[in-house]
Amino acid sequence: MKNLLQKKWTILGIAATAVLLGAYYMHPAEPFAHIATTPSETVAADTGGVETKAPNTNYKPAFAGQTRIGNVLVTKTPYKATVLTGDLAGPWGIVSLPDGRFLITEKKGDMRIAGADGKLSAPITGIPEVNAAGQGGLLGLTLDPAFSTNRMIYWVFSNKKPNGNLTAVAKGKLSADEKSIEGATVIYEATPAHNSSLHYGGRILFDKQGYLVVSTGERSDLETRPLAQSLQAALGKIIRITKDGKAAPGNPFAGQKNARAEIWSYGHRNVQSLAWDPVTGDLWEAEFGPRGGDELNHIRKGKNYGWPTITYGIEYAGPKVGDGIQQKAGLEQPVYYWDPVISPSGMVFYTGNVIPEWKNNLFICGLSSTQITRLQIRNNKVVGEERLLEDEKQRFRDITEGKDGALYAVTDGGRLYRIGK
Repeated sequence: MKNLLQKKWTILGIAATAVLLGAYYMHPAEPFAHIATTPSETVAADTGGVETKAPNTNYKPAFAGQTRIGNVLVTKTPYKATVLTGDLAGPWGIVSLPDGRFLITEKKGDMRIAGADGKLSAPITGIPEVNAAGQGGLLGLTLDPAFSTNRMIYWVFSNKKPNGNLTAVAKGKLSADEKSIEGATVIYEATPAHNSSLHYGGRILFDKQGYLVVSTGERSDLETRPLAQSLQAALGKIIRITKDGKAAPGNPFAGQKNARAEIWSYGHRNVQSLAWDPVTGDLWEAEFGPRGGDELNHIRKGKNYGWPTITYGIEYAGPKVGDGIQQKAGLEQPVYYWDPVISPSGMVFYTGNVIPEWKNNLFICGLSSTQITRLQIRNNKVVGEERLLEDEKQRFRDITEGKDGALYAVTDGGRLYRIGK
């Protein structure tokens, strides 16, 4: 009996070790990146908000309402979520075209046009090859502000180089027959390249001045993680560039020695969410934390958002990240954070009138949380939270507002949703 018990505990010990090692080594792969198991120091969950699961840490927020906001929003206007198609192949980015249709990127390297009825075009040709391994592929996209006349598109993709992979930005013209991209050109590469297929960032927007704002990741590995803090590297940054890929005028580090002029903000982990506040015009982002510590940040010029020096998350295997601190002078606090994580991907502020209580609210796609988070923000603070479409059990990847005032979202499972009346 003694031998049997010893054997049983040995097997259990091996299994537990395997789980921890598995969590550690799987953490770069997004579908497995956010593991909800809880270390022994966990405190009881606050059941006052939408989150009912226990947090991964006993870290204390820097201010009231920074996490697990107690005000649970409930949409009272009747709405429905309709699957327009389930035939997309790993969609990653979606934008509204002027005529009410949608241009969508697929991770493997294709763009397709979807009608409001869900009908899909054939893959658009002429797009440079992408490295679709891991978290790479054809990522976010945006239309030129003058798209109606110049038909120019800008997109982000993972580009394989001789010394590794990197986040790249390209541009090209959608042909008149909508079958190809003409004159595709790579305009920017976020160096240094690294032999990793993780944490590319990948969202892209135009600002009001006509410059591109692009998010990058710090490529996940311990050796590249510190580069999020380096002004000499483009990893773990939000950058601001011209349509030709040069540093945009007015950037905070222009002319500064040992700093890249394209950097707008730094200290980011992996930013897959960018959106402009329709009221203030300010830039917001959401980024992946490690195990816990997903963040919503109000982005300001030249600011340092802390990764990996401060974080509300821990390593996937359980240890603290670095010194295990959450606050430090000179480093920005997240406006809001999630623990457990939601795995935030694309996001958009709703500006329509179809669902009145959604006006100017922020909608964030959740991957591991398989839902869409609605946040109400006032004076740069989150004052309410709601989770939508949880019953769909989909990994929501990106979201945009349609010309009809409905929201349209794509999922890793290949679906295109219309969310509205």
